[in-house]
Order: sequence, then structure tokens, then C-alpha cells
Amino acid sequence: MSRRKIIAVEDETDIRKVIEYNLTREGFSVLTARDGDEGLKLIRREKPDLVLLDLMLPSRDGLDLCRTLKADDETRDIPIIMLTAKSEESDIVLGLGLGADDYITKPFGVKELVARIRSVLRRASTSIGSATEERLVRGDVVVDLLRHRVTVAGTPVDLTATEFRLLRTLAAHPGRVFTRDQLLNRVVGEDVVVTDRNIDVHVRSIRRKLAARGSLIETVRGIGYRFSEGYE
Repeated sequence: MSRRKIIAVEDETDIRKVIEYNLTREGFSVLTARDGDEGLKLIRREKPDLVLLDLMLPSRDGLDLCRTLKADDETRDIPIIMLTAKSEESDIVLGLGLGADDYITKPFGVKELVARIRSVLRRASTSIGSATEERLVRGDVVVDLLRHRVTVAGTPVDLTATEFRLLRTLAAHPGRVFTRDQLLNRVVGEDVVVTDRNIDVHVRSIRRKLAARGSLIETVRGIGYRFSEGYE
């Protein structure tokens, strides 16, 4: 079986070497680039399974590279994990809004990086089938897409149409961080008026209705929400 291919676009030599050495030990095939332009050429040529993308890059910064990759039909489905030393939440929000799948802040541990990579690759491998699933089973939480019904341990949960769409979006991608704007774009329908801060109100309502399972919807401080991967 071929090894999963990862491209790390990182301008700091020491970090680039640490990533390459440790991911190779973990069984990945690793290629690296030192700046945004070199990274773009490498990604387009190699079509990797995942990209590790530093936000602060020479020649073309990470956000611009992310935007370019997501606008290209040939590269838009390649998962991206952002690497950033920045503490500003706005950069992370913007990167996720452009289509990045996850982020990790520097300095980071090798175990954490590997865990994030495996998690994103796992979600990417199942995302094709998720759109056609009739039911999302997350432990004892079941989202029945055809019947538009949610149960917890077999007990029906009465959700509004907006709450159902929110839960469906989060539960379909365990571990993925969604910004409020991304959730807003996915839940708006003809019958609903929602603003980004109203999303918080709807999430609180869903948590209350899910009772003990409400903690499965995790708050990512300053960013948005995700459905816990530890739902078993």
C-alpha cells in the first residue's frame, strides 16, 4: 500500500527538518517547500494527500496560497492544516474561512501534529460518502437525514429546522472546526434569519436538548465550534 504523501510549506529550516524527519518515521512520504511560490508549484505537480501550510511565508503568504489552492478544481479538495506562530484569532478564522481543515499553533509537539494529520486524513477519506449517508451515527446520537429526526439513546430530540441543520453539519465532520460564518452559510434557508452571534444561541439550545450529550459540541475559543471526535 502506498504511503500517504504530505507536503510541508515552511520557511523555517529547523521546523521543516523536524516535520520531515518525524513524519517520515511515522510512515508518511514527505516533501517540503521553503516559500509560497515553490510550494504552489510542488503541490500542483505532486497532488499530495495533505498540505501543512505555514501562514507566514516569503514570496506568497500562506493565506494567499490557501486561497489559490481552494480556487483551483485540481487542488481544492486537498486537505490543509495551517501552521501559525500568530496568536491573533483573526488569522485562524480567515484561514478556516478560506477552506483550511484545521490549524495548529507553534510551538507544537510532534505527537499533536501527527494526531491532527491522521484526524484530517481520516475525515477526508470519509467525506465523499458522508453526503449520501441516510443516518449519521455518533455514539448514541443518531441524526436521521431522511426523516429529519434526531435521537439520543433512542429517545427523540425535538430540534427546530435551523438546529437540525447545525447539528447535521457538525456531526457530519467530527473534529473539524467550523467558524460561525461557515455555519451561518450552511444553515440559512428561506425560513430562517440568522446572524453569526445567533449561531451561539442555537448551539446553546442544541446542547440543552441533547442533555448529557450536549458536551459533544465543543467550543473552539474565538473561532467557532466542532463536534467531538470522542463520541463513542
